[in-house]
Amino acid sequence: MNNTNIPTRNEIPEALTWDLTTLFKDDETFESAFKELESLIKEAPAYEGTLASSAESLLKGLSFRNGLMKRIEALYVYAQLKNDQDTANGFYQGMYGRVQSLFSKVASSLSFMETELLSADETLLRSYLDHPDLRLYAHEFDLMFKRRKHILSAKEEKLLAQASDVLSGAAKTFSVLNNADLTFSPLTDANGEKLPLSHGRYGLYLENTDRDLRKQAFDSMYASYQSFANTFASTLSQAIKVHNFNAEVRGFGSAREAALFANHIPEDVYDALVEAVNQRLDLLHRYVGLRKKSLKLETLRMYDLYVPIVDEIELPFSYADAKDTLLDAFKVLGEDYLSGIQKAFDERWIDVMENAGKRSGAYSSGCYVSNPFVLLNWQDNLDNLYTLAHELGHSMHSFYTRKNQDFIYGDYSIFVAEVASTTNENLLTAYLLEKYEDPKIQAYLINHFLDGVKGTVYRQTQFAEFEHSVHKADQSGIALTPDFLNQSYAELNRRYYGEAMTYDEAIQYEWARIPHFYYNYYVYQYATGFSAASALSAKILSEGQSAIDRYLDFLKAGSSVTPIEALKLAGVDMTSNQAVVEALDLFEQRLNRLEALLA
Repeated sequence: MNNTNIPTRNEIPEALTWDLTTLFKDDETFESAFKELESLIKEAPAYEGTLASSAESLLKGLSFRNGLMKRIEALYVYAQLKNDQDTANGFYQGMYGRVQSLFSKVASSLSFMETELLSADETLLRSYLDHPDLRLYAHEFDLMFKRRKHILSAKEEKLLAQASDVLSGAAKTFSVLNNADLTFSPLTDANGEKLPLSHGRYGLYLENTDRDLRKQAFDSMYASYQSFANTFASTLSQAIKVHNFNAEVRGFGSAREAALFANHIPEDVYDALVEAVNQRLDLLHRYVGLRKKSLKLETLRMYDLYVPIVDEIELPFSYADAKDTLLDAFKVLGEDYLSGIQKAFDERWIDVMENAGKRSGAYSSGCYVSNPFVLLNWQDNLDNLYTLAHELGHSMHSFYTRKNQDFIYGDYSIFVAEVASTTNENLLTAYLLEKYEDPKIQAYLINHFLDGVKGTVYRQTQFAEFEHSVHKADQSGIALTPDFLNQSYAELNRRYYGEAMTYDEAIQYEWARIPHFYYNYYVYQYATGFSAASALSAKILSEGQSAIDRYLDFLKAGSSVTPIEALKLAGVDMTSNQAVVEALDLFEQRLNRLEALLA
């Protein structure tokens, strides 16, 4: 595509756009469904106060809830996809805004249900589950009753709900300061031209082969954070105090216990991850040393961690090439999986090309009553091949889940959301390493993989360690001052990257620019998901059909079991550190291979 002439939406060939008629035939059909749902919402009050009166009443109430949620999901996805395909289209902007408001009305109309069920007699409700049509809900009710001991009185819950906006103030302040108010000094390139620095461009500058430009970007970025260190320490401290406060008032021993409990994850998973990564920090130190040697630097700095250590290769992939490559690469997953991938291409699940106004990036979407949909902004390169493999992994996870589970279990936890997508990426890497014998291409692919492990397993576990340490510090009464946060982060950073690195003082302020520290124990899931995917792809490649069958069982499970149990179906136990150990073993094998190729 000529990047200077981005086509309009109506200039894109229909075959390269997604087919949304599988959701609604046209906009008029959408409007009819919208009006029907508006009317249906008005029936919700009729179910309030009836749920525990009999098995039949409970079934009617749950069926009504499911019907409402199925309808609003379909409306929401259609409007969102229509909006994203051309964000400048005022009609679809309006449609998306209207459906967001309708979603809030649906949620509000059903908000009485959980409170009413949790206040009912548990023995009585469990007796209702003997009803043939209610047995399906046993797992949902098990999880609901586990939450019961952490639910407060109605008055207390209302008070916390009313205070939620106040309690989220620190995170909002961080977001405004970080994204709107923080400014960075411009950079100067080799030709003397001024270059603006932003959050989005920072990563691109760190990948630039001009080391002076990388240094300028690093210095400019952290100078801004240093100048607001007291403010960022205050916002982070307040956010962590809120996490600890919410955990304490709900009867949890720590913020970590509360956060993991919400996703049905035992704390052993977190500890196993940190333990395994710390046991193999020597591998990261080796990789840092290899970077220093390959880049021929007397001193390696933190801003040298992202520039490729092998020369860029010419390996273009048209969309047609990518389709053929992935169909070949995923043969290892068997005919059933491959037929789903073929459907994605044949039945227009994918919106391929960039057009004026289209949302940037890529994602997989859809709802229970639709096939998955994939948004791309295709460019003919290796990165986009990996992006397509990644999003098709999400889509096939959703496809199998919705095909095999009832609506109430037709989704899956964030803990496992990246497993299928990253498994696809790992299988693609293994395929490409077999296909291309050119040492330069092999080195490039391995470098790509190693950087993925560095950024996902090592870096996110480093963040997870820091996050847990500052939560514990606050819980024990230690003030989270800039000096304390700087020292804690600097010591952790030095432990992770080792002695081959020369540490600029500015890196101690990195904690201030990580938004995930406000997400309440979220980052560890990047590392666990990557590790689980690495273990699964290795099993698929080494064990064949038995591993494939287990993997498909995992894809089909949805939320009918807990995330940990879903992964056990595939043969991976995340409560031990085995998956992380195996992922780092593969890192070591490919690090050995890259060292040999570069030598």
